[in-house]
Amino acid sequence: MKEDCGIVGISLQKDSLLIFDYLYYTLHTLQHRGQESAGIAINNEEGTFIHKGMGLVSEVFNKKKESIKGNTGIGHVRYSTSGESSLENSQPFLIEDKDRLFIIAHNGNIVNHKIIKKDLESKGYTISSSSDSEVIGYLFIEKLKETDDITDAVARLMEDLKGSYSVVILYKNKIIAFRDPLGMRPLCIGELDKQTVFHNNSSVYESNNTIKGFIIASESVAIDTLDGRLIRDIKPGEVVILEDGVITEEKHLVKLEHTAHCMFEYVYFARPDSVIDGRSVYDVRMAIGELIAQRANIDADFVSPTPDSGVTFAIGYAISSGLPYIESLIKNRYVGRTFINPNQEDRELMVKIKLNPIHNNVEGKKIVLVDDSVVRGTTSKRIVNILRKAGAKEIHLCIGCPPLISPCYFGVDFTTNDELIASKKNISEISEMIGADSITYATIDDIVTAIGIEKDNLCLSCLTGIYHI
Repeated sequence: MKEDCGIVGISLQKDSLLIFDYLYYTLHTLQHRGQESAGIAINNEEGTFIHKGMGLVSEVFNKKKESIKGNTGIGHVRYSTSGESSLENSQPFLIEDKDRLFIIAHNGNIVNHKIIKKDLESKGYTISSSSDSEVIGYLFIEKLKETDDITDAVARLMEDLKGSYSVVILYKNKIIAFRDPLGMRPLCIGELDKQTVFHNNSSVYESNNTIKGFIIASESVAIDTLDGRLIRDIKPGEVVILEDGVITEEKHLVKLEHTAHCMFEYVYFARPDSVIDGRSVYDVRMAIGELIAQRANIDADFVSPTPDSGVTFAIGYAISSGLPYIESLIKNRYVGRTFINPNQEDRELMVKIKLNPIHNNVEGKKIVLVDDSVVRGTTSKRIVNILRKAGAKEIHLCIGCPPLISPCYFGVDFTTNDELIASKKNISEISEMIGADSITYATIDDIVTAIGIEKDNLCLSCLTGIYHI
């Protein structure tokens, strides 16, 4: 399973060399949402700067970074939900025709993008990538031909797009940000009003200047990085426009009877220190762990997480069960998250070098091993095998996400039933395949209770097979 993409848009009240620093550091904060490619775009009086490449933020942009002055910019970290992992599909995308030029970054997945792309190409547009994000950009140009009003163009865009999307567009000195009407992918806004602390290089330091402005990002942790203040989440179906460091427009364009917030943001995607739609991700995961423990009642010596994804769930389980929380595995932190590598061969190789057991803690012990999810089952099988070889007497898996039985078409990397072990095997068969003594999943009711959003307003399609679109 791969991560969601991460997006950020920043608008400052005055030109500053720190615009690049702000984008650079916030992309670092969102790195967990995608490690295949990264990109930054900045507009200033001299024109448009875009730099993007394959790899981590630190690999695409060296520590010296760039001395680029400006007050408006966007950034993106990617994994491939639509389109292969390649430089041509990396974001942000430059979108232009004879009358307009803007840059777009997108998180989500447009399920009807092939139909839209075919229609746009019939009208003479050349779409060079296989990414649905570029399709959104050229469709936006088409809508701007129908109306000069930006918010009206976004409203018309929303009428045509089917799927999940949070978008930031860099247009002249504006940031145009909007979120799909179902609210599947997160997007929040924060205020910047602080004395700067980042050095661009040894010769540039602006600590005596107060930089004011606003930031829009996939997760609130990006706002925290700049010591900003989280204002709120952008509403499903809302557009927010920033210009010269102020909010110039906020308009709720489409309001549906129900939303479909992705439950996987809380279970897996987001950092635990993020707040999404008013809910602390950490608190949600803690609550899920507590609910599993109340039902599982496993006789064990201690509770242990699969680092780092299972940590918060395991703490909740330990608190509720009264069992001690003890580490059984140590993570090599110089290896990226296993599930976001583009192919299965890479995923399996990563597990081998990513985790190592603490033999003294494991040998002869009955362990409750807690993780966030089981998708294909291959990673869990290898982890259980590592602990068996280290001498574990019993291994009882507890999983923070209910069984994944149906594909996701809205931005998660399991688009066929063949990739989902729970679509083909029952719980006892999964436990046997993985090599665990037992496996206990969170239930859908656990998820709904822990998140605190009504069931009808959550996207649970991968758990139920019932789709909102």
